[in-house]
Amino acid sequence: MDPYTWAYIAIMAISAYVSYKNRPKTTAPKPVAFEDFSFPQAEEGTSQCVFFGDNWTPDWMVLGVGNYRTQPIKTKGGKK
Repeated sequence: MDPYTWAYIAIMAISAYVSYKNRPKTTAPKPVAFEDFSFPQAEEGTSQCVFFGDNWTPDWMVLGVGNYRTQPIKTKGGKK
C-alpha cells in the first residue's frame, strides 16, 4: 500500500471523530397534551350545522373534532 493511504485513513478517522463530538445536542420534544390545542368556542345562541361525512363549509366554527383519547391504546400483538 501507498504510505499516503494510511495518512488519508487517519485524517478521515480524526475528522469523523471531531465532527461527532461537535454535533449539536438534540433534546426530545415534550408530548402534546390536549390542553395545548386551541379550538374556538361556540357562544350561546350560535346556529349550528350538522354534517355527515366529508363536507366543506365557509363557517369557521367547529364544535366536534373527532375522538381525542386520554388513555394509550393497548392491544396484544402477534398472530392468531
